[in-house]
Amino acid sequence: MKEIILVIGGCRSGKSRYALELAKHVSGDRRVFIATCVPGDKEMEMRVARHKEERGKGWSTVEIPIRLPEAIIEYSPKSDLILVDCLTLWISNLILDNNDVDISKTALSLIKSLKDAQCPVIMVSNEVGTGIVPENRLARLFRDATGIVNQNIATCSDRVIWMVAGISVPIKENV
Repeated sequence: MKEIILVIGGCRSGKSRYALELAKHVSGDRRVFIATCVPGDKEMEMRVARHKEERGKGWSTVEIPIRLPEAIIEYSPKSDLILVDCLTLWISNLILDNNDVDISKTALSLIKSLKDAQCPVIMVSNEVGTGIVPENRLARLFRDATGIVNQNIATCSDRVIWMVAGISVPIKENV
């Protein structure tokens, strides 16, 4: 059954681990992991390597820093599952590529790709709206864009799970 799932939470809340646990319950062995991270330093390269090792050999990994909607459309017909980790880094990549990106239009493009996807899609994102208002324009732009995308994706998702201290809290279930 095709299902769209959003796993959202704060930093180090267990989002990625939980998304991988959810993925284990999807039948089929054609699993695609869409990585949006562009490692910029040695520490981030080590994180990426650790995440890849945690996934194991049953995954095909593709690195898609910007063209996420297109990648979902391209890979879904030949996949049993797509896991996107994470929307937050994707948004950061979009903004760094173009400060004037129309995030509402971009969110609609992602929603269309999710609706057109031919397999289940699990997405991971950070909740960034519970902190203080950032002091600089770029940080506020990022926070606002992430909030807009998260709201839109949560609306079109069948399930939304909020991760808090490693505990999953279902906040939306359309099953």
